Amino acid sequence: MVTFKEFRQQLIERVDHAHHLDEYLALEEDSTFYVYRTDTNAVLARGIQGFEAAKERANQIRKSHGLRWDQVKFKSERGLQGAGSGSSPSAGRKSQYSGSSGGRTFTNAYGKRSPVEYSRTVNPSKGRRFRGYTDDQGNYHDID
Repeated sequence: MVTFKEFRQQLIERVDHAHHLDEYLALEEDSTFYVYRTDTNAVLARGIQGFEAAKERANQIRKSHGLRWDQVKFKSERGLQGAGSGSSPSAGRKSQYSGSSGGRTFTNAYGKRSPVEYSRTVNPSKGRRFRGYTDDQGNYHDID
């Protein structure tokens, strides 16, 4: 079996634009990966550095859990992984909205004021970011 590094070296020797290919393949080595189960989409391991290490870790997990080859896969992690991101629905919502609103507040029908939170996504029908607020009990409410 040829390792990823050996395969990369063989490709670099054959290609005219070796420096571009080398940069592309170096990204795969420097990337972090996660291992997941295909039937349940449960993440089994995160933050594995490098392609070869991810391949080995996926194989170890498969053997330890007694799973078939097609039940365990790994993918490159996209973007920055937040330190406190959990699997609860409110954890995802907190990371999507910023509490910094430039001092703007929303007053509800009972006269209670709360800071306005802005989403990073744009409301296509209004042409501006989604807005909302979180009340004292921790419930999120849309403004528009």
